[in-house]
Parts: sequence; C-alpha cells; structure tokens
Amino acid sequence: MTVHFIGAGPGAADLLTIRGRDILARCPVCLYAGSIVPTAMLAHCPEGTRLVDTASFSLDQIEAEYITAHRAGQDVARLHSGDLSIYSAVAEQTRRLDRRGIAWTMTPGVPAFSAAAALLGRELTVPGLAQSVVLTRIDGRASPMPPGETLAAFAATGATLAIHLAIHRLEEVAAALLPHYGADCPVAIVARASWPDEQIITGTLHTIVMLHAAAPVARTALIFVGAALGPEDFRESALYDADYLRRFRGLDDRR
Repeated sequence: MTVHFIGAGPGAADLLTIRGRDILARCPVCLYAGSIVPTAMLAHCPEGTRLVDTASFSLDQIEAEYITAHRAGQDVARLHSGDLSIYSAVAEQTRRLDRRGIAWTMTPGVPAFSAAAALLGRELTVPGLAQSVVLTRIDGRASPMPPGETLAAFAATGATLAIHLAIHRLEEVAAALLPHYGADCPVAIVARASWPDEQIITGTLHTIVMLHAAAPVARTALIFVGAALGPEDFRESALYDADYLRRFRGLDDRR
C-alpha cells in the first residue's frame, strides 16, 4: 500500500499532470480538499472509489484515513492544490507516514505562481531587470516567518517577488516594499488563476491598495512585485543571438 501525494495544480481540472491523472485512475481511495481542489478532477477516479473530503479535517483525522487504508491494503491518492514543493503541508504528513512505515510518493503539480504568471502573460525573469524570483509569504496564524525572512530583506535584492497568503494585509506589504522598489514599481494581484472566476488587478506600489479596495479579493490570491512585470524596453537575452555560441549551434552554422 502506498500514499500518493499529487499536486493538483492551481485550479483548472485540465492542468492536472498526466502522471497525476493515471495515479487517480488506479487508487481505490482518494483524499482531497474540497474547498480548493476542483471536483472535476475526481472524474478520473475509478467507479467505487472512496472519496474523502478533508477540507475540515485535522492532521490526526487525515492520518487516521491513511492508517485505515493501510490496514485494508488500499493505495491512496492524496490531492493537494498547486505544487507539493511549496506551502502544501505535506512535510508533516510524510513524517507521520515514515513513523508508521507507510510508503509514499510525490507527483509534482503546476504551482500557483506559474499559472498566475501565465494569466498575466509575463515572464518573471527579464534580462537586465530581474533574474531571480522569490516565493515568500508573511507571518500568519498557522506559521510565523523565520527570523531574517522579511519582505524588506528580499526586496533589497531587487528580485521579482511572488507573495503568497498576504492579500488580507496588502497595505502592510506595499508599505514594506515601497522604500526598496519605489512608488512606480509594477504590482499585480492575481486571484484564483485558471478558475472560471479568475481576476487580475494591476497597478504600482503607489496605487495598488486603492485599486484593490475598489475591487477587493479575499483569498486564493498572489501578489507579484517587481520591475519584470512591466518592461517595454529591455535588453534581449543572448541565448538566441546569432553570435552566441552554444552546444547545438556554432558560428559555422550561421546562414
């Protein structure tokens, strides 16, 4: 018996990976968070699958489901929104499974920040402006931020910031970043990327709080900040330059 953790992606049912779909199709038990995982994905489960909505479950209750399936020798598909590598609360589950000697696997999914960038039609790394993306959040009730991991510290690098779980404190975020990026720095809020009701708000660090107040979003939103969000005049990458030597193209290959 194995518990298969599957990144369900940002929301759209067709952004589930083929591997994730195939695992769903062979597991007799499926645990999913009904509040953030689209029920359309459950269509891939075989007839008779025991479907368990864990939206209201504690960690102990989720573990109990794994134990029950383990005793019955039934594989479990465990759907998590987004990608398992960030803010997925998978680590505490796998630790408990390890303690009980229960096997598990991880199948990656499309992360929310990637889907949001696609909706914006933006590359988050632009030559000469930003070559790093910082995925971060702010202090919350569930987990405080470690010392040193502050918005100001990340802002000092000039990287593109993708700030999760912070839309309810947008004014605080903007105030913390303004001294580092400047009032004209582009900002984008993307809510529920890839869902039918997806929403975009774009502005600057000076205007974004006002713009959001006029059309507020309450949850499942990402805040992007950085110069890469709005460039019109930037240096092109050398990757496709005719004079750029790389493994599969030498100067003799030019026409």
